[in-house]
Amino acid sequence: MKLSIKKFPKSKIELEIEVSAEEFGKFIERAIFDLGKDLEVQGFRKGKVPREVIEREMGREKILAQTVEQAVKENYVKAILDNKIEVISQPEIEILKLPTVHTQAPGGPLQFRAKITVLPEIDLPDYKEIASDTKRREVLVAEKEVEDALSWLQKSRAKFIAKNEPAEKKDFIEIEFSSPQIKGNIKQHDNFILGEGGFVEGLEENLVNMVAGQEKEFSVIVPKTHFRKDLAGKKVHFKVKMKSVQRVIFPEINDQFAKSLGRFENLTAFKKSIKEGLKIEKENQASQWVRQEILGKVAQNSKMEIPEILIETEKKRILEDIKDLVKNKFKISFPDYLTKIKKTEKELLDTFSPEAKRKVKNFLVLREISKREKIEVLESEIKTEINKFLRSYPGVEKTKKELDPEKLKSYYKEAIRNEKTLAKLESFTKNG
Repeated sequence: MKLSIKKFPKSKIELEIEVSAEEFGKFIERAIFDLGKDLEVQGFRKGKVPREVIEREMGREKILAQTVEQAVKENYVKAILDNKIEVISQPEIEILKLPTVHTQAPGGPLQFRAKITVLPEIDLPDYKEIASDTKRREVLVAEKEVEDALSWLQKSRAKFIAKNEPAEKKDFIEIEFSSPQIKGNIKQHDNFILGEGGFVEGLEENLVNMVAGQEKEFSVIVPKTHFRKDLAGKKVHFKVKMKSVQRVIFPEINDQFAKSLGRFENLTAFKKSIKEGLKIEKENQASQWVRQEILGKVAQNSKMEIPEILIETEKKRILEDIKDLVKNKFKISFPDYLTKIKKTEKELLDTFSPEAKRKVKNFLVLREISKREKIEVLESEIKTEINKFLRSYPGVEKTKKELDPEKLKSYYKEAIRNEKTLAKLESFTKNG
């Protein structure tokens, strides 16, 4: 096989490959054998049909087509592997010279061209120096944070006792409500602690003194700062039914409360544990922050020609995430969502270009750093992460059957390599 490689802008290359007549002849033999395996001809056993009969039955055109297909595929793959070319697109194959097929030997070599897009060459800055100059955020845990965490734990262990008396602030209530201005007057349900801002501001005051089973109609002016822009600043009419009222009894925060939550000697020891936990959480957040800052700076100072195919693929992935969000969180159809934002799907897709380019560039930079730092991922590490993932889902056996094991393995291999590479970047900071 003869090979020449030409490079073009935007990470595109052309491979021109020549398969000698002698080598092509071997592919002819194989093609005739493959075509004859299942050929049924009267007077011969299946798989034992002579070559000249196969040629007569199949015809030279079919034999040539089979031969060319196998020769192109195998020599293209060999060229890619031998030259360690990282391909990211399907090849565009063009036959430049097609041999003829004779009974004994081909008439000349096969020549073909393969146009492909590859991962770009990346000119990285001194990423170790960039990391060294990046400062970590100082991690501090304020006493108020500890008290807030204690308060949350206290609320999470509250007891609820049904009451027939009128609802008061600090009671836990369940309501059924509807409004002509919200979801077409469809009845909806909600529950919250009365007076703690769990619902529209101004509405909760109208619920005070209502008893279970009581219905009430009223209007409120929704604050201009409300997240629902279609309601902000407008007068909204509500019809509400009080479903239930419950008194909330919070446990007292003392040594006994601390002991009920684990092996803590007293409240002081429990607070110390909370503070340590919050510190670890903040340190993890600080690590993620500094890693992303370093990566962003390295990417910003890197030079490369990003293949358009990678940007388009990332834009489509972002679009699919938006579609899932609209369906599962907003509970509306995607066409309705497009109508609300007054955009076509293509217009929305185009808005993702800057973000898609940033993500692709970060991915390519991280990948290049992992190669230079010789980051390795062990099979045992991949297996551990896959098992963690499977255990987090109910019906593990069913989940296994629905997943593509190779895709899952590839995903976790990439995720682990990225995490290790980011950790390596962080280690280059002065206090890493």
